[in-house]
Amino acid sequence: MYRAVTRQIEVTVEPNFVPEQSSADRSRYFWSYTIVITNSGDETVQLKTRHWIITDASGRQQEVKGEGVVGEQPTLAPGERFEYTSGVPLSTASGFMTGRYQMVSETGERFEIDVPTFSLDSPDNKRVLN
Repeated sequence: MYRAVTRQIEVTVEPNFVPEQSSADRSRYFWSYTIVITNSGDETVQLKTRHWIITDASGRQQEVKGEGVVGEQPTLAPGERFEYTSGVPLSTASGFMTGRYQMVSETGERFEIDVPTFSLDSPDNKRVLN
């Protein structure tokens, strides 16, 4: 599990390789990832946008920006959490993702919180230790 905390908002990520949606022969590797956002602060916040940078093992990057997550812009009161699962395909057997969410406080202040950088590793990815 990967974890980041910004302004008392915790984001955890649990990536999982999905073999039934992957094919090494076709250079298609798919992961699901479950994200939990927990508001440990003392003010209500709303997630407005997401910004992802996805990097495969060859160094190719793709950038994804958009409104909310999984079609929602969740509002989290103090102590509340929001959990969702999404997915990402790569053409290589490994890679990583990093990102940020833009939040807005109940007073209208906009700020960004970190999503921890997380690794995408398939069983086909052979590691070499020196």
